[in-house]
Amino acid sequence: MGTLYLFPTTLGESPLSAVLPEMNTQLMSGIQHFIVEDSRTARRFIRKCLPTVVIDELTFFVLNKHTPPDTISTFLQPLKDGHDMGVLSEAGCPAIADPGADVVAYAQQIGSRVVPLVGPSSIILALMASGFNGQSFAFNGYLPVQLPDKIKALKKYEGRIVHDQQTQIFIETPYRNAKTLADILTNCPPDFRLCIAADITLSTEYIVTDTIKSWKNNIPDLNKRPAIFILYR
Repeated sequence: MGTLYLFPTTLGESPLSAVLPEMNTQLMSGIQHFIVEDSRTARRFIRKCLPTVVIDELTFFVLNKHTPPDTISTFLQPLKDGHDMGVLSEAGCPAIADPGADVVAYAQQIGSRVVPLVGPSSIILALMASGFNGQSFAFNGYLPVQLPDKIKALKKYEGRIVHDQQTQIFIETPYRNAKTLADILTNCPPDFRLCIAADITLSTEYIVTDTIKSWKNNIPDLNKRPAIFILYR
């Protein structure tokens, strides 16, 4: 049985040396089979890590929201045959808000060794810099798109903040950042605090914590910027 390595990727065009250990590249150089969200971006990332690699000699299995669940077992056939495999996310750590979690679950079921490698997680980095409770927090993924459902969700998370002192973390599709921020500012208590973290690890990194009331007078431009929203009291 081979080993399944979980390779974090950069969160943007940051230098590899700034966010990834050299050991990751060394391990990657010995792997021929990868499970990825998009083969084009995976090829580009691997070539950046290994400039001399012959990309056409590598095998890529594409795993995304359109992949039938029953094909995951076939993706891991090289693992069963004794070959090490790698999992790559589009950005950040595999299996965190990422379809790679299904691959890891199956690898665990068949008794494969799973090795998570060190790399950037926008969720954890944003929490670290927020100043909020890092001992009790919840990552909630995306807020509902429809406003009534979004308001209902925000009220539920508001209750968790008040009663459990639990930090609440969200992500959003970059083109919906402005709408989601506006909805948060409109529907959350003015004395609650919101951390907005965008372009983490990039030269344009922006991480600021302020009250809902203050944000209303100082709304940042988040257009097409990957962002994390963290809410606390």
